[in-house]
Amino acid sequence: MARVSVTYCTQCNWLLRAAWVAQELLQTFGTELDEVALVPGTGGVFRVHVGETLVWDRKQDGGSPDIVEVKRRVRDLAAPGHDLGHADRKKN
Repeated sequence: MARVSVTYCTQCNWLLRAAWVAQELLQTFGTELDEVALVPGTGGVFRVHVGETLVWDRKQDGGSPDIVEVKRRVRDLAAPGHDLGHADRKKN
């Protein structure tokens, strides 16, 4: 099991977005995660880590997190056997 952290910019008022990402991860993975932590930051930061591994960075990945992609990246590290349902289905 893994610890997920969501670091968000307090200057940008991104607490609600960070809380939403945390809620989505908790709802999707439930007890497959040890913890989902909200970490306040500054300077436009919005990052999601699984343990020490960066899985989403606003500056590198281009803006607000795509929650489906964040879930895939978290799943690949923290719960590889977890089925994401429609998010795992390929489009025709």
